[in-house]
Amino acid sequence: MEWNMLFFFNSALLGVGLAMDAFSVSLANGLNEPNMKRSKMCGVAAVFAFFQALMPMIGWVCVHTIVQYFQSFEQFIPWIALVLLVFIGGKMLLDGIKNKEEDTEAGGVGIMALLVQGVATSIDALSVGFTIAEYGFVMALVCAFIIAVVTFFICMMGIIIGRKVGTKFAGRAAIFGGVILIVIGLEIFITGVM
Repeated sequence: MEWNMLFFFNSALLGVGLAMDAFSVSLANGLNEPNMKRSKMCGVAAVFAFFQALMPMIGWVCVHTIVQYFQSFEQFIPWIALVLLVFIGGKMLLDGIKNKEEDTEAGGVGIMALLVQGVATSIDALSVGFTIAEYGFVMALVCAFIIAVVTFFICMMGIIIGRKVGTKFAGRAAIFGGVILIVIGLEIFITGVM
């Protein structure tokens, strides 16, 4: 593969495709925390961008080193994403129901939940390492960087949209966000298994 506009265009398209799950989770996070500060919004988007860039690089390294181990692990990716997202989504759902009963404001996403979300939404990006295996290390790194930048901006849009909607539905936002995460987990699982 050579450096040309097609490389950059394909990398950006990969970023858009990979960022869709992270966008949905960012939307749920914005719904769950409608008063999220701009610095936290950037932090949330940065976590998703980091994992979306890290996973393809891990996949690339696996292709160039331990392919046989990665291929056996690949079948577990939908299961891992399902468990992580259903766990976080279920917790959000229960917190939303408790908060609705107590008539208090929905809480924000914690750092551990955010890290789990980052891994869960990007774990399927490991297989992108196979797609970019023909790239040299520097090209793969640039591709991962482009994916991260695209993911960052898409996640920021998701959080902003979620915040705007979340302020209108503050009482039900956590419930809705939890349901979104569970549905995303199921979607990743079903498409990964089928």
